[in-house]
Formats: sequence, structure tokens, C-alpha cells
Amino acid sequence: MTVPAGQSETIIILDFGSQYAQLIARRVRENGVYSVLARPDVTLEEIKGLNPKGFIFSGGPASVYDKGAPACRKEIFELGVPILGICYGMQIGSKMLGADVKGAPSREYGRTSLSVRSADVLLKNVPAETTVWMSHGDQVQRLGDDFIPLAATPTCPIAAVKHKTKPFYGVQFHPEVTHTPHGGEIFVNFLYDICGCQGLWRMG
Repeated sequence: MTVPAGQSETIIILDFGSQYAQLIARRVRENGVYSVLARPDVTLEEIKGLNPKGFIFSGGPASVYDKGAPACRKEIFELGVPILGICYGMQIGSKMLGADVKGAPSREYGRTSLSVRSADVLLKNVPAETTVWMSHGDQVQRLGDDFIPLAATPTCPIAAVKHKTKPFYGVQFHPEVTHTPHGGEIFVNFLYDICGCQGLWRMG
């Protein structure tokens, strides 16, 4: 993995097999921040060589309980670098930080209504009631004391989270797709307010 010469702001997207991984990368770059796709087991040496401002964990088709399910290195959570987990990315990140992930009552695919339950910078400028796109079979069912739930849907009581002591955020829905009309605000909030990016990169 390499970054353009002189590039000081990079987001690493860990690709857990998502059909939307390239779309996530495009959403980041549309906001003036360079992004690179990496495999989940990217080494700490490679990470440190990129000096990322943040990570995004993509979605993916696996269950976190599948044999050989992809996971990142635990050391990533100790770097102090902000992380946004999307769908499977939220599940695997939350599980590695102590939350319980279980199978949803039924697989959810399509639009649903999201209710913002806790004011947080990740959901700044997102209406209290909005529409999001879901595609998942598992979901976080118990958080424990180290997490704060941020939003819910009618069938997913924990649809967005933040960790109290580590810069980990997660959304069960897909902010990168056009079916989530306020997904753009979530990317802006994560990139600018949470990661501290300035948006100086421009697509050639």
C-alpha cells in the first residue's frame, strides 16, 4: 500500500468482503480525503507506514461466528486512531471490544426507519427520524458498560454505537449507499469532526 507523495491525510478501509468497499473509498475521496483499501490482517508495520487519520471497517457477507470469519488485529484498537465500523465492521469491532453479537430474528434487507436516541458528533445533522439501508443477518444484542447506543430501528435496537474509552464507532446500516439519504453527513462527521481531517486531497 502506498499513498501519493505529500499526502498527509489517509483513511484505511479494511475490506471484510463488502460489495460496497469501493463505494466507501469513493465516499471518503469525495470529501477530499485519500483512502486505501486493505485486507483485514494488514500488518501494524504497514499501518504505521501510512500514518492513517482513521479506519473504516467495511461490511461483509460472513457471520462473526463463522469458522475463519475475517477479523482485524486487536492492536488496531490500541492505536488511538478513530474507527468507523459499518454493518459487519460494527459487529466484529463491537465483539472484539466485548459486546455480544447474535443472529437477528430474521435477515434484514432493505430500507428501514432509524431513530437517533443519543446526541453524538457521529450523527450530527442527521434527523431524529430518517431512512437507512440495512443488509444483515447478525446484529449487536448486548453492549455492556463500555458502549453507548446511539440509534435504533424497529427490528435492530442497537443500530449505532460508540465506545466510551476508545475511538470506535459503529453503524449497522450502510451510510455509503444512496438509499441512506443522510449517510453523507455521517462520513463528513467521521472524517472531519472525529478524525480531524481537513479535506485537502483532490482527485486527479
